[in-house]
This record gives sequence, structure tokens and C-alpha cells, in this order.
Amino acid sequence: MERRELEYFLAIAEHGSFTAAAQALHVAQPSLSHAIRSLETELGGRVFQRLPHGVVLTAAGEALLAPARQVLRDLSTATDSVRRVLGLSSGRLDVVAQTTLAVDPLAELVGLFLGEHPGVAVRISDPELGSDVTSAVRAGECELGMVDAAENAVGELSGLVLRGREVFAVLPPDGASGRARLGVSDLSTLDWVTTPRGTATRAVIEDVVGDPSVAVETAHQAMVVPLVLAGAGATLLPRAMAEDAAARGAAVRPLRPRVVRRGVLFWRPGPLSPAAAEFVRLAERLADHR
Repeated sequence: MERRELEYFLAIAEHGSFTAAAQALHVAQPSLSHAIRSLETELGGRVFQRLPHGVVLTAAGEALLAPARQVLRDLSTATDSVRRVLGLSSGRLDVVAQTTLAVDPLAELVGLFLGEHPGVAVRISDPELGSDVTSAVRAGECELGMVDAAENAVGELSGLVLRGREVFAVLPPDGASGRARLGVSDLSTLDWVTTPRGTATRAVIEDVVGDPSVAVETAHQAMVVPLVLAGAGATLLPRAMAEDAAARGAAVRPLRPRVVRRGVLFWRPGPLSPAAAEFVRLAERLADHR
């Protein structure tokens, strides 16, 4: 079984067709088909069921999916380990994070990391739901994950609790009514703009308010602040996002009592790639000193 065959297999599984995978990989479709036939011959069974407009994984293909991802990641780790001896001048870092944690603290961590290792390519994805983040790491789609520690158990995965992020109330421009801080009794009277259940923003609002009166629920985190500015309701956001909202005209107030949320950075047990290992060490240093 060759690395190229596994790469082609995963590309077809991701894109749902030989044609789309060939375009994404910039290879001729006959080469792709030949590689998959060789793979199926080696395995003794089909990994794809051919449909009129694409393919789906067979049971054998589903069984191969996670091991194939892990094999390619292990090969990448082996290559990067050699590079590490020569200095971390290249490599790749894959991180999946909920949106609010991608803004803070992930953005700062990535900036500091690239300041020390500018040759590493970083890819960040954000499925938003904490369960999807942990699933992506468990399946080997991403090496590192970041979720809200209060709502998501990472189970058998290794993890590091990150520094706390204070949460603020973000209201329409005329929604603060002169109050310096907002307590639970104040918040319970508000209408809320929030993301769906299972997201970090929704979890904070439900934990603080209890049973919020949801005016608008949107799957698009980027819509939350514009909706607040338009007067649709209030929301709760960590400091960095709240400060951005204040700069756009929102009324931002601290909470009484103060609310602090923590994220967790996690990964599958076993050796990390040199880039991921360095990133975890950087996160540990920041967690210890803040």
C-alpha cells in the first residue's frame, strides 16, 4: 500500500467523486482510478461504491478512513521529526477550534508561534460545534483541537487548560441605560442573539442567564454583532470580541459577578508532530504565566 494511494483515497472520500478529487489534486483522472484499483486489489475489496453522479464509501472504505488519515499523519510526523533535528524551519500545523476560541486565544498563540517558526504552514478550521471539533481530532482530520472547557469533555484525549477569558455583555448602542455592570437580574430581562446549542456563545449565555429569551438564533457567528448593533438583542462575548464590538458602536458592560471561561487545547495520545509539539509548549508557557 503506497502513500499516494491513501492520499488519493482520502481526496475522493472528501470530494465525493473521482472527477472532483482529480481536479483538487491536479492529476489525471485515469491515474486516480488506477491507484484506487490497485488499492482495492491489495485490500481484497472495494472501498467505493460507484453511483451515477459520484461515489460513496463502502463498509470497507469506512473502516479504512481513520487508519488512512493516521498513517499519513504519522508519515508527516516522521518527516517533520527529521526536520526538527535541522531546526523547525518547515512543517505544517493543523488546528480545529470553535470560533470564539479561534479569535481568543488561538489567534494570539498562532501569531506568537509563527514569530518563532515562520516557515511552518498553519491551517485553522472552525466547525463551531464543540462535538465536531473533538470528532475532527479523534478522526485524525486535525492534530490539535480547541474547545470551551466548561462544555466539552475530551475523554481519552490529552489536553491542556488554557488561560481564562473574561466574558462581557454586548448590547445595542442604546441598550446599557447608564448601568456600569450587569447582574443576572438585568440579563434575564433581555432578548438574546445567539448561535445554536452546542456552540461556545450559546453555552455561555445559557450558563449565565439560565433560560434566555432568544430573539435570533444564527449559525453564522459573524452575524451576531451586526444583529446586536441593529437592535435585535444582546449577546455575551469574550473580551477580544467584545472590544471589537465596542469599536463598532455596541454598548459593552462587564458582568456582576465576573464571568471567566476557559478553553482546552487537546490532541490524540501519542507523539505529536514537531510543529504541534512546539505549539503545545508555547500554550503551556502562556497558561503558566497569565
